[in-house]
Amino acid sequence: MNKEIKIGDRIIGEKSPAFIIAEMSANHLMNFDRAAAIIKAAKDAGADAIKLQTYTPDTITLNSDAPWFQITQGTIWDGTTLHKLYETAYTPWEWQPKLKKIAEDMGLVFFSSPFDLSSVDFLEELDVPAYKVASFEITDIPFIKKIALTKKPVIISTGIAYLADIELALQTLKEAGNENVILLKCTSAYPAPYEDINLKTIPSMMEVFDCLVGLSDHTMGNAVAGAGVALGAKVVEKHLTLRRDDGGADAAFSMEPEEFREMVENIRLIEKAMGKVTYELTDKQRKSREHSRSLFVAEDMKAGDVFTEKNLRSVRPSCGLHTQYYEEILGKRITRDACLGTPMSWDLVDFS
Repeated sequence: MNKEIKIGDRIIGEKSPAFIIAEMSANHLMNFDRAAAIIKAAKDAGADAIKLQTYTPDTITLNSDAPWFQITQGTIWDGTTLHKLYETAYTPWEWQPKLKKIAEDMGLVFFSSPFDLSSVDFLEELDVPAYKVASFEITDIPFIKKIALTKKPVIISTGIAYLADIELALQTLKEAGNENVILLKCTSAYPAPYEDINLKTIPSMMEVFDCLVGLSDHTMGNAVAGAGVALGAKVVEKHLTLRRDDGGADAAFSMEPEEFREMVENIRLIEKAMGKVTYELTDKQRKSREHSRSLFVAEDMKAGDVFTEKNLRSVRPSCGLHTQYYEEILGKRITRDACLGTPMSWDLVDFS
């Protein structure tokens, strides 16, 4: 798989900053002006991209009250059907060209998660620069193949995937000639408990699948996102809303703008702090080293006095002999008079 991928004008690679995606999902609450405001909030918060979801209730599920269409998995959406949930959550398709222009005029990358073959066709007409495959679609192989054949970068969440599901999805992409793939470590719980995140999987995924890896994070707060970047995540996706109290299908696990901005700032600080593997000292560290310990005369001494634990000490700063010579000097005599605070040097030690 390719280790450097371009989405819009952003490079995603092992040496590049993390690509930060603000997921709008259902947080527009079926109001176009609110959707536009979320895009502006994403820009102001420092996101690289805004992502929508492209489906209708009828393209993602069936309008049925049968038991298997009821939501009963212990989620925040229990008590309704899939179709009824998506009636409140989908983003009207007629909005999406307008939202794309708003986002791109602000300098944001705009793309979406399609959920069926017709939504891929629609997004191709919009000429989106990449596709996101949601966790629950990773098992839809004809769908993944259609996306792969667009030859555009594909970001895939793995929240409900077994190892074999990930392998089959990647095999499908490779066979279609598309190796611009980024896998996202994801835990499909909303919100996701911290103890279920298993961030240590990120470096394992990088090794096992030999591709770029990121994080789709549904936890509260920004700690998990920052830790994911420290472990190698090159993409971070978080839901963004204007106010959680406004409600909506995804509000409970979405960030507010100020929280998102703080996350972005923390990620950028973490990236600076990660640096490189080095045992060299910076100029500031070398200067600070002047205050490390060394050997000093700790009492006024006359020529011929014997060095003892009282008059020879390891103290700050570092301009005396190295402390490793302490035991070698103890018991020796001083060659000349020296006052308290004299840095030790070899010409003060009588070895005769």
